[in-house]
Amino acid sequence: MKDLKKNFAILLISLLFINVANSQIDTLMVFSKAMNKNIPNLVITPENDAIQNEKKPVLYLLHGVGGTYTDWLSKVPSIKKYANDFNIIIVCPDGGNSSWYFDSPIDNTMKYETYISKELIEIIDKKYNTVSDKKGRAIAGLSMGGHGALYLAFKHQNIWGACGSMSGGVDIRPFHNNWDISMRLGPFTDNIETWEENTVINLVYLLKGNLKIIFDCGYDDFFYQVNKELHQKLLENGVSHDYIERPGGHNWDYWSNAIKYHLVYFNDYFGG
Repeated sequence: MKDLKKNFAILLISLLFINVANSQIDTLMVFSKAMNKNIPNLVITPENDAIQNEKKPVLYLLHGVGGTYTDWLSKVPSIKKYANDFNIIIVCPDGGNSSWYFDSPIDNTMKYETYISKELIEIIDKKYNTVSDKKGRAIAGLSMGGHGALYLAFKHQNIWGACGSMSGGVDIRPFHNNWDISMRLGPFTDNIETWEENTVINLVYLLKGNLKIIFDCGYDDFFYQVNKELHQKLLENGVSHDYIERPGGHNWDYWSNAIKYHLVYFNDYFGG
């Protein structure tokens, strides 16, 4: 019995070692100089990536309010399969509880625009075999992360070539009492100009015509109206984009379906 337990323990350790050695999921800690803190990020690489020499495109995938860097994998485990299917690297940064992916003008612990668009990208491109220019980078997210993805891509078109939003808060002004946004930008009535400058729908003027854009929202979502308004504004400004509206609410049932459309769109952009 003693030898049996010993052999079982050795077998278990061996299996654990094999799992770690073959794992395509890393938890990467990155120190942000901008915020003076370590930030965890989930990195999913395609199967057998270590033995392939070709560089991989990267999708940065953002979570929503109250979420963490583990949300996408825990709620939609199939994204691990999607990384293999589309032969891409998926990076899920931790965006804080309610950062909205701004560089907050009033809170130095919330500089997520600098973190994701500069610090994180530099580390990912050094550590992984990536296509290290905009032709190989896309960014997408849900809810707060949908806002963040379009916000960062619109402002940094030299970094990302494609972007997507699922149920995104693409106009934050009607929601100035919600989700701690005022803790990032200051109270709305006292800081109207700051809010106007940091809502996605007001950044359309930055678009130069070569950023690929996809966004969608469900009919039953509280962000449905602001997404329709962004769609209309893009049409009025002659900005090419893909917009989808369909039945659904603000939940993981909707997002686990929506991500499939975005991945096909990004795969086409990457030339897959």
